Formats: sequence, structure tokens, C-alpha cells
Amino acid sequence: MVDVAEKDVTRRVARAAGRIVMQPATFALIASAGARKGDVLGVARVAAIQAAKRTAELIPLCHPLPLTRVAVEFVPDPAASAIGIEVTAETLAQTGVEMEALTATAVGLLTIYDMCKAADRAMRIESVRLTEKSGGKSGHFKVG
Repeated sequence: MVDVAEKDVTRRVARAAGRIVMQPATFALIASAGARKGDVLGVARVAAIQAAKRTAELIPLCHPLPLTRVAVEFVPDPAASAIGIEVTAETLAQTGVEMEALTATAVGLLTIYDMCKAADRAMRIESVRLTEKSGGKSGHFKVG
């Protein structure tokens, strides 16, 4: 792991996003809360938060961080039969929280896939990316 002992403890925030595209019938199933496995977006929200908390166990050489906040928002897009996810992760630490936001985003989308794969194996996870980060020496970054 990289030595971060000399870095200042600062408030660090990272935002990540992605989406899953599916058949219209699968989108309707999620929107109507009719999936056989239960509340798809509720379970995906908990999975995303849990993934953020366990990122250091999944990503080699990633520092474990004391998260102060993880927020998960789903953005349904009926016209595209897609569901977007936006995750914000925050910490007071000596290193950034980007990996936690990205991991939460990916796991949230994978959970949607897992809960709906019996109805639609052709779902497509796409565009998982960091959209913003702040705090630390590198300053503020935001995708335009």
C-alpha cells in the first residue's frame, strides 16, 4: 500500500455513476415492484452501501477508510429502459474515497442484474465512472 501518513486528514467526497439497460418488460417489472426476488432497488441500495464499506477487502492495496456517508440514488429512464445509479461517498481521511464510490456503483448495478437475470439475461451494465471528487492535495475534479 502507498504510505499516506504524511498526508493531511481532510474531508474527501467522491461521486460515481453508471447504468443498466434492460428490456422494457424488465424495467416495468422493477418499476411495479413485481420482481420475484423482492424490492430490487431497495436491495441494490443496501448492497451498494455494503460494498462501499467493504471496498478495502475487495480491491488489493486499497486503504480501509472510515466512511462518514454513503448516499445511493437511482435514476429511472423509462424511454431507454434503463436505471441509472449515482453514489456519493464521503470520509475524513488521508486518502481519497473514489474506489468506494466506484465499487458501490458497480455492486449496486450487479445486484439489479442478479435480481432480474431470470427475466432478462441480456441486461447491459455500462458507463461506470467517477463523476466528481474533492478534497486532498489534488483538489476538485468534475466531469463536465
